[in-house]
Amino acid sequence: MGRAGEVQQREMRGETALNRKIIHCDCDCFFAAVEMRDNPELQDIPLAVGGSADRRGVIATCNYAARAFGVRSAMSTARALRLCPDLTVVSGNMDKYRQVSKQIMAIYREYTDLIEPLSLDEAYLDVTDSEYCNGSATRIAEEIRAKVVARTGITISAGVAPNKFIAKVASDWNKPDGLFVVQPAQVDDFVRQLAVKKIPGVGEKTAARLHKLGVESCEDLRRFTLAQLIEHFGRFGSRLYDVCRGLDERPVKTSRTRKSVSVEHTYAYDLPDLSRCEAQLPLLMQELQARYQGLKDRRAIAGVVVKVKFGDFTQTTAEKALSLADIEHFRQLLGEAWGRGGKPVRLLGLGYRLSEQSVQPQVQLALF
Repeated sequence: MGRAGEVQQREMRGETALNRKIIHCDCDCFFAAVEMRDNPELQDIPLAVGGSADRRGVIATCNYAARAFGVRSAMSTARALRLCPDLTVVSGNMDKYRQVSKQIMAIYREYTDLIEPLSLDEAYLDVTDSEYCNGSATRIAEEIRAKVVARTGITISAGVAPNKFIAKVASDWNKPDGLFVVQPAQVDDFVRQLAVKKIPGVGEKTAARLHKLGVESCEDLRRFTLAQLIEHFGRFGSRLYDVCRGLDERPVKTSRTRKSVSVEHTYAYDLPDLSRCEAQLPLLMQELQARYQGLKDRRAIAGVVVKVKFGDFTQTTAEKALSLADIEHFRQLLGEAWGRGGKPVRLLGLGYRLSEQSVQPQVQLALF
């Protein structure tokens, strides 16, 4: 049995490690970094990878020169160009990025087989039982960073800590091209002074709600009981209760079960009303069905979801639990979601929530 199997069996028996050695590796502005590596003329200018402004494009990532102007991922390209008129926007090449990602993941595998990729440019590594570098997670992280830049020309930032939560926060501490280590004895002091907006999963809206409660730091958050946090934030309240104390027992998972499948379209011009939105449903559902049928490990449908992003960039979703979907379910959810804003729509998305059970071969979903 490999090391990954041994650790997974240990987790199943409840023998969780009190002090794991976790490294969170995150490539610095990955897509943009690859483009700058391959074209020296792009290195010293504000650069973004994304869609064109005249086609309602969105920024996928940008380099640090662009970030100095306020350009950010998920921002519309049109807004990015207003903030930075000299911004160069390239469309990008996903095949090239995947190839570089494979090179980087291969370097990680030289040190451990306990790797949990989060995306092409980000992964957790569990080196608790690694024999490399005399078992020093810090030295392993240093070697990995040096090898990645030597072999691919891409810099990565890394965080080393006893659990995934702190490692992920730490990897952002000295970006770009940095390393930050939090030893077990340093966890409490590190977390106490941590701003709640640094907690993964705390977006602008959650941060605003926390600020209204007088919470700016994790130390402030510790004033609340578990019941109070669940009352305010639902299931996420339990997560907040743990992480503000530096607790995170999640293991590094070497395999991930797909929980959903979805498609979405950003339209060149806003869809002015609900009827124009409904007219897009057949094509969107056809694409969703094709993507679902193409899954290697196809799982049964547990629910459907509709996403609507309005012209002012506010967005909402509506969903319903069911096992057999047709276009009427999506039409009902679209009407519910659109009714919350009642404004022109720039993006529509449809999705399936997936269950843990594999789909039965005879199941055929209805399109109409």
